[in-house]
Amino acid sequence: MKFSIPTYLAAICATATLAGCVVAPVGYEPGYGGPAYTPPPGVVYVAPTYAMPAPGYLWRFHASYGWGWYHPSHGWHRGWR
Repeated sequence: MKFSIPTYLAAICATATLAGCVVAPVGYEPGYGGPAYTPPPGVVYVAPTYAMPAPGYLWRFHASYGWGWYHPSHGWHRGWR
């Protein structure tokens, strides 16, 4: 069976694009064993804009500042209270 070059390229692009997808519910916190974090009603999830500052930080919603990194022992990154 012969494939045309556009079809072949489209198949390669689709495979490469979908190969890195990881689907997890919003607030899924691997390794913590408790219930997954869920943002308050009406809050839209925003993906992290910078890298996790250190191991153990979780992406959570802060009522005053919005989305940010939170550590269960150290609190909010960047000193939020």
